[in-house]
Amino acid sequence: MTIRKRLILSYIAMVLIPVILFAVIAANLASVFFGEMTGNEVSNGETQEPISPVWETFDNRGQLMAGVKLLARYDSGLLLDTNFLQEMDGAFNHIHAGFVVVKDDRVIHASPLVDRAGLYDQLKQFETDQGRGWRSKWNSRQTVERQDITFADHSEGTLFFVSDLDPFIGRMRGFIPLLFLSLLLIIGLTNGLLTYLVSRSIIKPLYTLKHAAERIKDGDLDHRLNLARKDEIGEVGEAFEEMRERLKQSIRLQMQYEENRKELISNISHDLKTPITGIKACVEGIRDGIADTEEKREKYMLMIENKATSMDHLIDELLLLSKLDLKRIPFHFEKMDITAYLLDCVQELRVDPRMRDVTIHFQNANDHPIFVSADREKLQRVIMNIVDNSLRYMKEEGKTLSVMLTSNENEVTVRIEDNGAGIDKEVLPHIFDKFYRAEPSRNSLTGGSGLGLAIVKHIVEEHGGRVSVESKIGEGTTIAFTLPIENDKNEAVNAFEKNTDH
Repeated sequence: MTIRKRLILSYIAMVLIPVILFAVIAANLASVFFGEMTGNEVSNGETQEPISPVWETFDNRGQLMAGVKLLARYDSGLLLDTNFLQEMDGAFNHIHAGFVVVKDDRVIHASPLVDRAGLYDQLKQFETDQGRGWRSKWNSRQTVERQDITFADHSEGTLFFVSDLDPFIGRMRGFIPLLFLSLLLIIGLTNGLLTYLVSRSIIKPLYTLKHAAERIKDGDLDHRLNLARKDEIGEVGEAFEEMRERLKQSIRLQMQYEENRKELISNISHDLKTPITGIKACVEGIRDGIADTEEKREKYMLMIENKATSMDHLIDELLLLSKLDLKRIPFHFEKMDITAYLLDCVQELRVDPRMRDVTIHFQNANDHPIFVSADREKLQRVIMNIVDNSLRYMKEEGKTLSVMLTSNENEVTVRIEDNGAGIDKEVLPHIFDKFYRAEPSRNSLTGGSGLGLAIVKHIVEEHGGRVSVESKIGEGTTIAFTLPIENDKNEAVNAFEKNTDH
C-alpha cells in the first residue's frame, strides 16, 4: 500500500472511529444519567410513593398543572380538602414539582417539595402587576407559575405552582462535562494511536536508510538494504540499494585501475631501464677501451642503435595507447569492401621480407563484396600487430599463417591463425592487457612490448567490434576481430549480382 493511500485511510479513520466511539459512549452515559427518570424515581435519597390512579392520565407536568388549574377554577373547594391535597402532593412530587395554596394572605397548604420557612414572603415578590397566569424563574433551580382563584366563600386566593428543574439540570451538569471529556479522550487516543502507527511505518524505514547511509559513509559497502516494501519508501530503498551496488562496483574498478596504473608504471620502468642499462654498458665499454678494434666499436654502436630503436618503438606505442585511452586519436572512417582490403593486405604480407619463410593463405567464405565503415590506416595497424605477435611464437620450420573472412547478417569476422607454440589456457584472458607478456622473463626481443594486442583491442572497439582469442598448446593460436556491416549491404550484394549476370 502506498503512503498516500495509507495517509488517506488514516485521515478517514481519525474521523469515523471517534464518531462511532463517541456515539457509543454518549448512549451509555445517557442511559446512566437519564435512564431512571421514568417510573418511580429516587429523589433526595427516598423512594417516591406511587402516583394516585386519579392522576395517572396526566403523563407530563404541563397536563397535570392544567388539570389542577381547571379544578381550581370550577371547584375551588377541593383545594381545602386534605385528602385531595395529599393526592395532589403525591402526583406533583412524582414530577418534581409542588404547589402552594394561599388564602387571605395566608398559606393554607404547601407541598413538601417546596415548603420552607418564609415561603410566603418569598412568593409575595411575584404579587405585582404581572397579571393572571404568569410564569417566571424563581431561582437557579425552580420556576414559579401563579394562578389567582376565588373560593366558594368569595374570598380571594392564589395558587402557586413551583417546578423543580434540578433533576434534569443537575444530571445535565454531570452529563455534559463527562461527555466533553469523553470526546477529548477519544479524539486524543484515536488520533494519537493512528498517528503513531502511520508515523512508525514511515519513520522506521527512514531510520534504516539513515543507518545504511552511515555505514556507507564509514566505508562499509557490503551491508545490504532490504526494506521489503511496496510503497514510495520501498522504491527509495531499491534506488539506494542500486546506488550502493554501483558505488561498490565503482570503487572496485577504481582500485583495479589503481593496481593497473601501478603495474603499468612498473612495466614502463622495467622496459625502459633494460635498454638504457644496455646502452650505458656499451658506452662504458667504448670509453674504457674494451672496444679496442673497429669491429668491436661497430658492434657496440649497433647494439646502442638497436636499444635506442627499441626504446623509441616502446615510447611510440605507449603514446599511441595513451591517446587511444583518452580518445584523442582521430579516426577517419570510410566505406570500403573488406574483402578487397584484406586481399591487398595479404599481398603486401607476401612480399614483406620478414614473411619470406611464412606460407600465407587467404580464405573467403563469401562470394560477394562486404562493405564496412573503417579507418584504413588503423585497421592495417590491427592486422600488422596481430601478425607481429604470431611471428614471435611460430615454429622455426613450416611456418604458416591463415587469414579467413566470414560474415553473417550484422557483422564480418576476420580470423588470423598461426601454427605457433600456442598459449596456455590460463594466459588467454590477459593477452589483451597492457604490458602483459606470456613470457615471464619480459624479454623485449622475444616477447615484444606487451602493448601490441592492447592497441588492437582499442582500435577494434573504436570501430564498434570486439576481439577474441583461441589457442591450443603445440597447435597454434587464432586471434579474431569483428566489424559491423554497413546497413546498405543488401543493395551492394544486389548490385554485384546484377553485374555478374551481365
